[in-house]
Amino acid sequence: MNTTKLQTPRRGRPPKVARDNHDTRAELIRSGLELLTEQGFFASGIDKILKKVGVPKGSFYHYFASKEAFGRAVIESYASYFANKLDVHLLNTDFDPIQRICHFVADAKGGMQKHQFKRGCLVGNLGQEVDVLPESFRGLLLDIFMDWQARIEACLREAQQQKLIAKDANCALLAEFFWLGWEGAVSRARLVQDAQPLDNFLSQFIDGLPR
Repeated sequence: MNTTKLQTPRRGRPPKVARDNHDTRAELIRSGLELLTEQGFFASGIDKILKKVGVPKGSFYHYFASKEAFGRAVIESYASYFANKLDVHLLNTDFDPIQRICHFVADAKGGMQKHQFKRGCLVGNLGQEVDVLPESFRGLLLDIFMDWQARIEACLREAQQQKLIAKDANCALLAEFFWLGWEGAVSRARLVQDAQPLDNFLSQFIDGLPR
């Protein structure tokens, strides 16, 4: 009697080994980050990403259930990366809180210059597309913005405790204003292919802090 169990075929071509599975999925996300940051969600065809990574189109659904699931994975990966970047600067107690914010901006500006202003903020870019994105993206993007806002707010509260800004300053509102202005400055810097809008924004934000 043949007791061999029949396995249900899986959609897409499976990887040869588990390590390949992990590495290929991570590489697809990295490639997606690059393309979505430059072109947005709908302009970034899956074919371009697969070609760059060298993965057959039929294998995509082995790694992701849908383009929407892939998009969420890319967004979450970017959010984690960017939160870490914020923490590197905003939690660095070697500098005062205002300097930390300036250091974050300088770092982000350097990243844009490195890529010749072709890449902006993935979350900001997708926020401009939100009406045509999968509905599940709306809440995800909002949660990410609120997380970033909370980090700037905490830094400003430290500035308040150190008497660098007024004790009655509305740190939550200032943090919201920071991200509204920052995303606009990033968009303008990409348009003009120059860092000046970033410098202008930072200067006005710092000068406008209530003392």
